[in-house]
Amino acid sequence: MGSVSVGEKSVLIICGDYMEDYEVMVPFYVLQAFGVAVDCISPGKQSGHKCFTAVHDFMGFQLYTELPGHLFTLNSCFDNLKLESYDALIIPGGRFVELLSVDDKVISIINKFAEAGKPIATSCHSQLLLAAAGLLKGKKCTAFPSLKPIIELAGGVWWEQPGIQSVLDITACLKDGNILSSIGWPAHGEYLNVLLHSMGAKILKTREISVLFLCGDYVEDYEMNVPFRALQGLGCKVDVVSPNKKKGESCVSAIYDDEGTHQLSSEKRGHNIYMTADWNKDVSVDGYDCVVVPGGRSPELLVMDENVVGLVKKFVDKDKVIAAIGQGKWLLVAAGALKGKRCASSDGMKVTVKMGGGELTESEGCVSDGKLVTATGWPELPAFVSQLTKLLGLSVVF
Repeated sequence: MGSVSVGEKSVLIICGDYMEDYEVMVPFYVLQAFGVAVDCISPGKQSGHKCFTAVHDFMGFQLYTELPGHLFTLNSCFDNLKLESYDALIIPGGRFVELLSVDDKVISIINKFAEAGKPIATSCHSQLLLAAAGLLKGKKCTAFPSLKPIIELAGGVWWEQPGIQSVLDITACLKDGNILSSIGWPAHGEYLNVLLHSMGAKILKTREISVLFLCGDYVEDYEMNVPFRALQGLGCKVDVVSPNKKKGESCVSAIYDDEGTHQLSSEKRGHNIYMTADWNKDVSVDGYDCVVVPGGRSPELLVMDENVVGLVKKFVDKDKVIAAIGQGKWLLVAAGALKGKRCASSDGMKVTVKMGGGELTESEGCVSDGKLVTATGWPELPAFVSQLTKLLGLSVVF
């Protein structure tokens, strides 16, 4: 049974092996950042058991490629759930939904949320479970295009976002009653916004906020995408750029996960990270309130570029919000941004932080000092997103 405090908003996520990596982790971490309890279950598995995730992205073939993702740890048991304690249900996409579509207990859970009129959020392929539960009759629904005949045969009304020419154009999350549907993870910004509002949240901000992410090849997958989508979900203008890359071009991300067999995490290819602006003509410090530097091996590239280091120095000089996670602090050291500042750091970055004049705070995984936010790595993303949004004057109130 999931642990849910009285009066606390809570969400249930139905998981399974080879669920899409972003589609489980983005809502899992972002909702926690805003004080929502999130319980994750899977048929036949107990709390503490793991599910394999899968990376789905287009890599030059006719269909998306599936790559190995992370080992995702479940935090609740499938049996003896108190479904009335939850405010919404999330079902990520991925191949696992084919197996779950013939699981009577799973279908029963979905139907109970539907009977209670609570939000059911689906993405990519998980709309298959809505069809199996008989919930699509007369409902407008979107999904990955291969689901169109299934949605229509289930009595649903197929809807497709018009004008999609590239992955950057995929932004829509459709809401019909308590059913939320999206084509997949590229629409996570709007997906999170619609989900939060469907749960009764108000997003408060004092002004319009613009945030710039700096990355290069082998940027850490979660550290780039989770805060990026969280800020989009709160209505911020969010750009990601990389030296000399144009809007629409991509960097490859990297996955680092502790598999329990080596001294260090292994590295695997992650999702593509698509640039939203041109480095050479669109980037100006005055156009942004904050710069975020994710980790991975990307910062090792960025510190060798004087223009990137100079850009970060300008953010420091203009007293703007600066955030870094994992190895992202490497770039802040090169820009002199950590001098005299309290910092959170993993073992691998402690020497670098000390050389940059930072003060290590080993008891905390995420630390704010003035307008600086640092975190040890992606497991601290809920705290990182929470502290970053507070510094930017953003809040989510239920």
